[in-house]
Amino acid sequence: MKRACVIGAGFGGLALALRLQSAGIATTLIEARDKVGGRAYVWEREGFTFDAGPTVVTDPDCLRELWALSGSDIADDVTLMPVMPFYRLNWTDGVTFDYSNDEGALRREIARVAPADLSGYEEFERYAAGVWQEGYVKLGHEAFLDFSSMIKAAPAMMRYQAWRSVYSMVSHYVKNEHLRQALSFHTLLVGGNPMKTSAIYALIHKLEKDGGVWWTKGGTNKLAQGMARLFERIGGTLRLGDKVRQIYTIGDQVTEVECESGWRERFDAVASNGDLMHTYGTLLADTVRGKEMSKKLAKKNFSPSLFVVHFGLEGTWPGIAHHTILFGPRYKGLLDDIFEHGVLPNDFSIYLHHPTVTDPSMAPAGKSTFYALVPVPHMGKLPIDWAEVGPILEARVIAEVGRRLIPDIEDRIVTRFHYTPPDFQADLGAWKGNAFSLEPLLTQSAFFRGHNRDDKLKNLYLVGAGTHPGAGIPGVVGSAKATAKLMLEALR
Repeated sequence: MKRACVIGAGFGGLALALRLQSAGIATTLIEARDKVGGRAYVWEREGFTFDAGPTVVTDPDCLRELWALSGSDIADDVTLMPVMPFYRLNWTDGVTFDYSNDEGALRREIARVAPADLSGYEEFERYAAGVWQEGYVKLGHEAFLDFSSMIKAAPAMMRYQAWRSVYSMVSHYVKNEHLRQALSFHTLLVGGNPMKTSAIYALIHKLEKDGGVWWTKGGTNKLAQGMARLFERIGGTLRLGDKVRQIYTIGDQVTEVECESGWRERFDAVASNGDLMHTYGTLLADTVRGKEMSKKLAKKNFSPSLFVVHFGLEGTWPGIAHHTILFGPRYKGLLDDIFEHGVLPNDFSIYLHHPTVTDPSMAPAGKSTFYALVPVPHMGKLPIDWAEVGPILEARVIAEVGRRLIPDIEDRIVTRFHYTPPDFQADLGAWKGNAFSLEPLLTQSAFFRGHNRDDKLKNLYLVGAGTHPGAGIPGVVGSAKATAKLMLEALR
């Protein structure tokens, strides 16, 4: 029986481990932290449940497929709850916009905010459906191992003007600035600048329209826990709380994996769901390939980091949506500060997560759980002392939420804490504290992302946000499908 090791129990690693184990490969999944989930970690404080994120579950069919591989049903382990509206958008001039896949409600929102753009929105919708078909359905689960595979996909991508940015393409169809922001902000959820990310990422609209936006009852980490339970139930081995120290190689083969506890095992194939730089620069630091790839990766653009304030409040807030975007006074200028200039601006936009409006179990009775997320430059662009800046920014973020939505927020806070770029680096091995791996630029897509199989170490594989198609739950689950196909072809 062939044996495989998957390093890192984020959604990509979990999905890959499930595919391998379901196909009869004896699979060991290793996670450094005490819980599975990776970025979807969870904390429990004073009765509140605080998910680290992500908070948006889309394309639930890609998850159901993982259970179906072993004849199981996702409902046995996970309860998915619909979120409506998907997002409530709020601007400083008082304009609000509820975004969802309820076509009637969405058209009424557009008619209210930007009536002249209704026909333009319909054209954009058709465009998004086209890029979804080409970029997600046809190519989202494929491995781009050589440049020729990229060339084959190029005509379709060029037909949809992939060289343009999402914001540029949206602006081609609609003229109202509020609506332009409403239709372009989604790339921020996968670490991309709407002004620079390829227009192919407009496929997110079709993905959400068809599949909806969902929440996992009990928190997003419950989805990861459900995947882990299934993995163990079908015979997989899960090793928690033991950080991988080194991947050993002989010639062009990886041979063994060693953890910090001293545990060491031989495998026929190894896959890493870890940060790309961590995989090559740390786990393979003693190899020629590790040094070569670390040098190459260091020249690439990595996504920004995040500053997240978690807080629990007295009271319930039925009027605050599950997901609210509190846009700041600037859009392009703020994005330039974060992605290009590497500064911490005085203004910010906030992604406010309020799970208790959908799932009251996330907080004690009569209380509410929130987090407020602010994109910030990674530490390579903004080398500041976060131990000093963190409490100051936390107070500013809380004050802005209070000013915009909850005037007496300070009096209602039961517990609060924040998470910074150094935490991403320490907890997740994320290079310079990036939050989404490589920035999703056209020049860092498909063949130009991390390859699902290493070019020189023939039984080393990669999965997760740094590979094609990128970050987000559907993205990393799609990468697992592509990587599993390669591994099973080699192992069988």
